Amino acid sequence: MKKRRVTKAVTVGGVQVGGNAPISVQSMTKTDTRDVAATVRQIHELEEAGCEIIRCAVPDMEAAKALAGIKRQVRIPVVADIHFHHQLALEALESGVDCLRLNPGNIRDRDKVETVVREAKSRAVPIRIGVNFGSLPPVGGIGKTRGLSRHTDGVNALPKVSETDDNSYSAVDHMVATGLWEIGILENLDFDLIKISLKAFDIDTTVEAYRRMATMVPYPFHLGVTESGTAKSGSIRSAIGLGTLLYDGIGDTIRVSLSDDPREEVYTGFEILKSLELRKEGAVLVACPSCGRADVDVVKLANAVDELLKSTKTPVKVAVMGCEVNGPGEAKDADVGIAAGAGRAIIFRKGQKVRIVPEAEMLTALMEEVDRATAEMDA
Repeated sequence: MKKRRVTKAVTVGGVQVGGNAPISVQSMTKTDTRDVAATVRQIHELEEAGCEIIRCAVPDMEAAKALAGIKRQVRIPVVADIHFHHQLALEALESGVDCLRLNPGNIRDRDKVETVVREAKSRAVPIRIGVNFGSLPPVGGIGKTRGLSRHTDGVNALPKVSETDDNSYSAVDHMVATGLWEIGILENLDFDLIKISLKAFDIDTTVEAYRRMATMVPYPFHLGVTESGTAKSGSIRSAIGLGTLLYDGIGDTIRVSLSDDPREEVYTGFEILKSLELRKEGAVLVACPSCGRADVDVVKLANAVDELLKSTKTPVKVAVMGCEVNGPGEAKDADVGIAAGAGRAIIFRKGQKVRIVPEAEMLTALMEEVDRATAEMDA
């Protein structure tokens, strides 16, 4: 894995993004922001799941005002997601949000952007420049607000990088140019509390846009793949896209976009980081895929253990193996493991057998050993 890209550190609430800070995991509420109680309840669930930064949609002024009540009741930083109307950003700042997300594709009036930036600067509130392929300005229309139709914007006709030659203007070129346009506005106002995202559904476009922008600016990146899909398909798409960039050393904070409970976004985000050894918090589960040698339902057992480990914050490695012949040896680097056989199971630590228990007691015994291991590690 390549050395991580050096970026300017930005603080969002109490969370540092960029610099030498750990790569943070974000999510976005799926409630109506105007419903303060429901939104706070969901944020509390996400806090418990480990979410470190939360973003809320701001579709209208009522939602912007509601952010004040939300902010008072949650611990993690709140980002206001702003589209189309700059007044919503100004109201969100009045509500005390910790960061703004501005879309340069649908807020294209320089004067309005400058008004928001001045207010954010006076409050030392960072701005994420959130470029999305699905809401890019028309081709030839970056920073222009009149005389352009969204129905004939030319964006969808732009070729992918793999389809272009050196003289072609690609989708990636347009994404990067859109981001640079707004970066220029912020820098001209001596504002450098900047984060950047360049998201698309297409992985090739997403990866190339981030790679290209990484050579041009020092600001931290928020990684994501837009509309990635359900928990199953979207997790795979996100793991490939985000994993590729993270392996390249690119990325300072991530959000996995899933059509599912937002807690799944958080769990998946941490699993991506843990698989690359970029975060050490929380348990890592190692499980065999099961085969004809298994005398127990390994899939059921592994899923039960996985669910129980979600609340564990200590970086403990736990193995679930379906056969006592090879189990301890195959997972000998696990802190705690179980190798289930016919009617009984072996509990082991670092490949060494510590207990043999009846099948009916194996899950309880395993978690008891996990608790002992984490207590020792935390001591």
